[in-house]
Amino acid sequence: MLLRIKEQELMFGYILCIGSRIVENKLEGIVENITFQATDGSFTVFRLKPGSESGIVAVTGNFPPPLVGEQVTLTGEWVEHARYGRQFKAVSCRRIAPTSEKGIERFLASGAIKGIGPAMADRLVRHFGLRTLEIIELSPHRLTEVEGIGSKKVEQIRKSFAEQSELKEVMLYLEMHGVSGAYAARIFACYGSDSVAIVEADPYRLAEEVKGIGFRIADQIAMAVGFDRGHPSRLAAGVQFALLMTGQAGHCCVPAETLTAETAKLLYLDAAEIASVVSEQIRLGKLYTEDFHGMTLVYPRYLYRAEKQVAERLLRLKDKAKPIDDIDSQMLVNAWEASAGVTLAVAQRDALAAALTYGVLVLTGGPGTGKTTTVKGILALLEQQGFKIVLGAPTGRAAKRLAETTGREAATIHRLLEAGGGMEEDPLFGRGEDNPLDADVVIVDETSMMDMVLMSCFLQAVSDGCRVVLVGDVDQLPAVGPGSVLKDIIRSTAIPVVRLTEVFRQAGESMIVLNAHRINRGRLPEYGSLDFQFRELDGSEAAAQAIVELCQNELVQEGFDSQRDVQVLSPMHRQPCGVENLNRLLQAALNPPVDGKDYLQGVNQVLREGDKVMQIRNNYTKRVFNGDIGYILAIADGKVLVRYPEEDVVYDKGEYDELTLAYAMSVHKSQGSEYPVVVMPLTPGHHIMLQRNLLYTAVTRAKERVILLGTRAALNTAVMSDRTRRRYSLLAERLRGESLC
Repeated sequence: MLLRIKEQELMFGYILCIGSRIVENKLEGIVENITFQATDGSFTVFRLKPGSESGIVAVTGNFPPPLVGEQVTLTGEWVEHARYGRQFKAVSCRRIAPTSEKGIERFLASGAIKGIGPAMADRLVRHFGLRTLEIIELSPHRLTEVEGIGSKKVEQIRKSFAEQSELKEVMLYLEMHGVSGAYAARIFACYGSDSVAIVEADPYRLAEEVKGIGFRIADQIAMAVGFDRGHPSRLAAGVQFALLMTGQAGHCCVPAETLTAETAKLLYLDAAEIASVVSEQIRLGKLYTEDFHGMTLVYPRYLYRAEKQVAERLLRLKDKAKPIDDIDSQMLVNAWEASAGVTLAVAQRDALAAALTYGVLVLTGGPGTGKTTTVKGILALLEQQGFKIVLGAPTGRAAKRLAETTGREAATIHRLLEAGGGMEEDPLFGRGEDNPLDADVVIVDETSMMDMVLMSCFLQAVSDGCRVVLVGDVDQLPAVGPGSVLKDIIRSTAIPVVRLTEVFRQAGESMIVLNAHRINRGRLPEYGSLDFQFRELDGSEAAAQAIVELCQNELVQEGFDSQRDVQVLSPMHRQPCGVENLNRLLQAALNPPVDGKDYLQGVNQVLREGDKVMQIRNNYTKRVFNGDIGYILAIADGKVLVRYPEEDVVYDKGEYDELTLAYAMSVHKSQGSEYPVVVMPLTPGHHIMLQRNLLYTAVTRAKERVILLGTRAALNTAVMSDRTRRRYSLLAERLRGESLC
């Protein structure tokens, strides 16, 4: 639907109100160019030519960018940026329809309307004058009166102008209902001219169909356009959202009563009303359930499928291993032990023999217990049998470490599976049941990091007869995603497991290894040596500043590279010693702004050339994945070039939000990696997250030195708290063959 000419001024004149703060400074002018725009429309930097001043003014604002050539009225305040000087920080932007021929020409010459460039804009305005925009909208056939415009060009201009009008209509519609116009572009890109009709009919569709708009935003829009809190669409969407949240908390399923209670709390409605909605969703097949000992467990469909597939494939692979001719496994173990010049512990010998016997084997153990030596032995013995062996790990860092310790090529699971696209819960891989991995044996390290979805996809790509060896430390934190796959496999007792417990003498000399085992047994670490330190500090701010001093000066003076050798880990994201604040402080200290060093201003962070960054979600197309660490090599022409261990990756506009600074990271994100030095704050403000397996995981990431900073009380809390919560999953029960209804 096109807006008529009398509505056009309203169309161009919608106001983007960013806050309720009243400011007196006003600025009016014409937009010269757009310097930066966030992909979600939440932040903009542009240059403005004021009507009342000479020169050009830099403007920043938390709203979608105006169009080049538009006349705007801004309210805000003048600020002095430390590097970029005087800027106008706008809190609202009112766009005014061009009223002069010059203004109309600038607007059309900006490229906002496809098919019209500067030369064409000049000819149009000279021919139609002040009626140019009216002609384009209401009488586009008359455009052929202008030299160089034929019927195809007319249609291109008409369609583009209509899209601009429709987009602005969506933005105006949202603004009139108190919703930021920042979401309009996403909605319009998905629904086009049907946007307003769909928003009015069922805004909860947006949560499922529009990228970047989840349930909370859809619910905000729904309330704004008049939906009742008890509307059936809201209840159904609320149930799905509450179930999604349980998956993000690590569960594969959740008791129906818990789902009902969480949804009722989310929607501020009575639990009895929600219970009937849950029952209806189950009846419609939108939720899957299992009845376990009288308890109804509710699954999202994709996790129900993944969990069943993992159990079925593990049991099948266990029984379908490619046979080995009659051999004396103990004799082969003895021969390798002698040739390698090592003395194996009893459990290590058992592991080598089990790898020759079983189709699936789990090898678990803490630091210093000889997992690496055992894996080398398994490799050697299976290669002697003529097997083709493939090595993999969940992350690039873990794969690189596996390759270094074994001397063999190793790749990420995603790379082995030839990741090529898809969504988080349903990725697309080139390898699968119809195109399995070309291997007789697959050895996977750091298996504790694998969630249920990735394990399912991996096992689907393992052909019958192929052996699988899963290696990992079951006492570490579970995967970020849903499930505790390694722990549940071990708990099931249905799959052969070898646990290494003996700490070898040479490893035992390291205080890092010794203290990791002390922590795992619930005992306080011993500190005071160079390789394991605890620095007692009062206050989170003091700890944060001490961390900066360590990374900027002390460790550098000892010969460590703060960017590559030192990793700061934090239990939480917020607070002075949280990941976010530490990243800001460390970036300022280790990679400050310098003339000639390009940068990008995001909503919550600045990215500079030279920054250490992390990919924060799986991007199957680029083949970079959640937790991958890289370094920004260059920023130019709106693109960011990041060097990862396996390849260089280019990020375009719209993809910057996949990157975050990685000078500091959460302990979860550090899994699968080793660093020469680990620095970790332990402060009272972190008490909610302080627990034994988190501290144990952090300590086991260090090779040469651990430095803890904070209070003794926080350290005691972390060691003594063994409240590890079991994640809801029935993988162990499925592996044991327990009856599920």
